Amino acid sequence: MWDGLTPAFASSHRQVLFDYVGSGRSDICAFDPEKYASLGGYAQDVLDVCDALDLKSGVVFVGHSVSCSIGLLASIARPGLFAKLILVGPNPCFVNHAPEYIGGFEKEDLEGLLALMDQNYIGWASYLAPVVSAQGEAGAVTRELADSFCSTDPQVAKVFARATFFSDNRADLAKVTVPSLLLQHRNDTLAPLSVGEYMHAHLARSTLKVLEVQGHCSHMSEPALVAAAVRDFLA
Repeated sequence: MWDGLTPAFASSHRQVLFDYVGSGRSDICAFDPEKYASLGGYAQDVLDVCDALDLKSGVVFVGHSVSCSIGLLASIARPGLFAKLILVGPNPCFVNHAPEYIGGFEKEDLEGLLALMDQNYIGWASYLAPVVSAQGEAGAVTRELADSFCSTDPQVAKVFARATFFSDNRADLAKVTVPSLLLQHRNDTLAPLSVGEYMHAHLARSTLKVLEVQGHCSHMSEPALVAAAVRDFLA
């Protein structure tokens, strides 16, 4: 997922990439549906990776979408570990709470999306991928997302999807002390512009930059834009 971005920092930074438990090449036997029913379980993954690599401080966390909330939770648990947070397409709550907050979806729509996972998992992946990428069914990012969705065990994916779509981390924003970069996409179904503005208003020491990008995955569709914004922030 990060292959378009990592070359930009290969000569300047040590880069650590990992799969959350239950995804990619992680050990499926380590997946615990109770632990990973909330984002705290995934935040612990982040801390475990840092501990395994004996990282004590100065970590720059780079996350996308719900991983932004996971990184925020990890930084709250251990603020001294992190120097900066880079958050690509963050959304602390995907559910609308009108009129004060528009996260992008009505709860009933998300329940329907989860029901589709049960009824037709491949159909769910085929529907969601172009919504996320905003590239249409034939787009390269769409295909990569669909392949990723389909390679994940459906039961694991459903636990992760429920934790993703129904977590509400808005109250956690006030607890974050680490400087952060919010990379908002101009047209993003999963994280409207109002979400970036909300996070910037409630997240101390945050910098908001709106990228002229369609879709939710600028690190895949427009990695050069993301790399330039990250370089500016790190500088």
